Amino acid sequence: MKNSITRQLLLFLLFTLVACNRNQEITPQKSLNEYDAGILLNWGVLFLDLDQYAPGYRPPVAARALAYIALAGYEAVITGMQDYQSVAPNFAGLTIPKPEAGQTYHWPTVLNATYWVMMKKFFPHVADIHKAKIDALGNKTAQELKNQAEKDVFERSQSYGEKVADAVFEYSKTDKNGHEAYLNAQPVSYLPPVGPGKWQPTTPDFSRALLPYWGLTRTFVISPEDKVARAPLAYSSVVNSQFFAQALEVCSYPDSYENRWIGEFWSDDIFGQTFEPAARWLAIANQVIRSEKAGLEKAVYTYAKLAIALSDGAVACWNSKYLYNVERPVSFINRAINAKWRTLLDNTVLKVKSVTPPFPAYPSGHSTFGAVAAEVLSGIYGYDYAMTDKCHEVRLEFNGKPRSFNNFYEMAQENAISRILLGVHYRMDCDEGLRMGYNIGRKVNALKWTKKA
Repeated sequence: MKNSITRQLLLFLLFTLVACNRNQEITPQKSLNEYDAGILLNWGVLFLDLDQYAPGYRPPVAARALAYIALAGYEAVITGMQDYQSVAPNFAGLTIPKPEAGQTYHWPTVLNATYWVMMKKFFPHVADIHKAKIDALGNKTAQELKNQAEKDVFERSQSYGEKVADAVFEYSKTDKNGHEAYLNAQPVSYLPPVGPGKWQPTTPDFSRALLPYWGLTRTFVISPEDKVARAPLAYSSVVNSQFFAQALEVCSYPDSYENRWIGEFWSDDIFGQTFEPAARWLAIANQVIRSEKAGLEKAVYTYAKLAIALSDGAVACWNSKYLYNVERPVSFINRAINAKWRTLLDNTVLKVKSVTPPFPAYPSGHSTFGAVAAEVLSGIYGYDYAMTDKCHEVRLEFNGKPRSFNNFYEMAQENAISRILLGVHYRMDCDEGLRMGYNIGRKVNALKWTKKA
């Protein structure tokens, strides 16, 4: 009898020891700010990779996709965020599933599942090699997270993330103009208006208009009035007119090392060479998050806020582009100033020199994206945040040598000026893009993101 009791006691102690050791491997439920941003940054890097090669994913489409993906991620983990609150009530028709009351969730697992589903839904048309990257990252991360939560918590968390992703994607589909616009990014149905100073396809490839109806795409924050840029300078070929002076400025800049460095550093125009200009600011945000060692909560907030601003900026800018239909500098300069002048923008993928983006000039998309990003990132990380942008430091086909800046506004300004130096924009395009972008960024900042707001 005594031996039996002793054996039972030993078995109990052994079971307790095993259980204790196992529990040490399990991460208890924590708020999001107790985790690092690694999972989100991995998904952000993959977005930049897919963005480079996804057909039809030029600036407006990419900005919109990132907005819905980042919004889904934000809303999926909002219950685990200490300082922030849901912004879904601001968007009519969007309903986010609620987590089960009284149940435990592992928030990194929720976030991974949300991004995994959303990335597959927004990039269904990419090559198989890129689709495989989505599943590889989702699977790898899920396997790592399994060791951090009890089985039922892990499964519940993964299921909840998937439900939120499905809900946000269904909401995205109700935007008939924006949904799957990448499948017909340059519609043959669009015929640009003809007239003095009106945009027409440009030399040397004469590509059709890109996303001419994007101004009809649903926005998140801005009003219809915010989508209308101030009227551009009146078209004139008279030598002493303001319009002529702006065109003359464009073709007067020398092809110097510094000018080409700035122009190529900010370009991101070429499909298959780099991510596009909207995603450039995601790449910048990634650098800031790493440098600041920001936690997962702040990173999720940064992604959502930045992406929504970029998306609204794209709609406003493209709406105004096709409202005014201002011709590109190369068209005016070749006709009125110098028939042999060419831009400094080269397509190194297709081996074509002196190209121009296939849509009207006014206002500048780069300038708009830079301004909205400057407002958002400054609001999160500080108005005097200095950094060195290393987005393209390893590039060989153009000068991607890092450049340093005192704040995000300085970055936005140089980004805008780079378009004049490349020869693809007038100064008025850049000035108005900046003005519109700052306004949109401030409106996104004004949303009640924090619980203290």
